[in-house]
Amino acid sequence: MPEHEKSRRQRLHELVLALVSQRELELLDEDGSGSGAAAQGNPASWLERNRRVVQRYQALVRSAATLDALVEQEAREHPSSQQL
Repeated sequence: MPEHEKSRRQRLHELVLALVSQRELELLDEDGSGSGAAAQGNPASWLERNRRVVQRYQALVRSAATLDALVEQEAREHPSSQQL
């Protein structure tokens, strides 16, 4: 993997961790034993809840990728403001 790609992946990883630390995120419920309807054996509720959790994480990753792209664009447009 090229060094630039490794650097970008590291930045994205750090951005995702920073965004995660700003929010209280739920974990996936593997067997429906959580709270509410899922705990009462309702597989549809359990699947819906897990779908929403996955969507929140996907939104965080998209946000991190967008922030990284904006930072790269800014660095290209203003190379003198770039710090090492």
